[in-house]
Amino acid sequence: MASGKSVILVTGGTGLVGKAIEKVVNDGEKKENEEWIFVSSKDADLTNREQTEAMFEKYKPTHVIHLAAMVGGLFRNLKYNLDFLRLNTIINDNVLNISYKMGVKKVVSCLSTCIFPDKTTYPIDETMVHNGPPHNSNFGYSYAKRMIDIQNRAYHTQHGCNFTSVIPTNVFGPYDNFNLEDGHVLPGLIHKVHKSKKDNTEFVIWGTGSPRRQFIYSLDLARLFLWVLREYQEIDPIILSVGEEDEVSIKEAAELVVEAMDFKGKVVFDTEKSDGQFKKTASNAKLRKYLPDFKFTPIKQAIKETCEWFEKNPDQVRL
Repeated sequence: MASGKSVILVTGGTGLVGKAIEKVVNDGEKKENEEWIFVSSKDADLTNREQTEAMFEKYKPTHVIHLAAMVGGLFRNLKYNLDFLRLNTIINDNVLNISYKMGVKKVVSCLSTCIFPDKTTYPIDETMVHNGPPHNSNFGYSYAKRMIDIQNRAYHTQHGCNFTSVIPTNVFGPYDNFNLEDGHVLPGLIHKVHKSKKDNTEFVIWGTGSPRRQFIYSLDLARLFLWVLREYQEIDPIILSVGEEDEVSIKEAAELVVEAMDFKGKVVFDTEKSDGQFKKTASNAKLRKYLPDFKFTPIKQAIKETCEWFEKNPDQVRL
C-alpha cells in the first residue's frame, strides 16, 4: 500500500473473519502507517444509507475490508431468500457507493463459494462464478454476493476504482457461530462433541459423513486478506483456499474434533439426514501462482486450537 497514513475500516469486524484479522494485525502484522478500525452492526446499520455515510465520515477510511453481510444456515436461507437478496444488495451498494464517493483507495469484499453454479465441473475456479444459477436453497444470498463482482467491474470501468473481492472456502476458527441449527459444519461438530461429552451421550453426526470440504483456518485467511489488501492488483476475484489435496470428508473432520476434545463416547451417523452437496472442490491455482510458498496451518492443529478456544471462552462463544 502507498505511503502516507492508511485508515483501514473493516465492516463485520466482530465476526469470525473480522476477529481473525484483528488478531493477526495485533500480533505483529500491523504496519507503522496503518490505523485499523473494526466495526459491527452496533456502529452502523449498513442497510441504512445515512448511518453508513455517517460512519464513513467519522473514520474517513482510505481502505475498506467489507465482511458484513446478512448470513444464515441452510434453513434460514430456504425461508428468507428475498430478505437475503434485498438486504445484502442494499448493504453492498451502500458500502461500495460511499467508498467511491469518499475516494477510498481500495475495497476488498468477501464472497462465498456458495455463489458458484450448482451444476458445474470440478475443481471450480474464479472464471466460473457467473456460468449458471447457484444452488436453489440460497439463491438470494448467492446472487447478492455475485453482484459485488459485477459492481467491482462496473466501478472500475466507469470510475477506475480499485474494488476487488475474495472467495474463501469453508472458514472456521475462534469466534465462529457455533449454533447447532444455523451454524456451519465444523463449529456445529465442535459444539455437538462438547455437549455429548458434558451430557454423557453419544455424538450424532448428520448424514453419512462422506461429503468432502476444503476448510480454511480463519487465521490463515486473515493473513491472506492482508496480502490481498496490500499486494493483489486484479479486480477479478481470487479464491482463498487450501489445495484440492487438502479436502477432507465430514467424517475425517469429526474424528479430528473427537480427538481434539478427548471425547471417549460413542460416535453415530444418522443416515436418515441428508448429506447436502457431496463436494464443492475449489482450485487455489491462482493463489498459488501469486504465493507459491504460503504455509497453511495443518487442519489437525487448527481444529485443536479452535476446540481449545471454544472450551476456554464460554462467554464469547456464539451459540
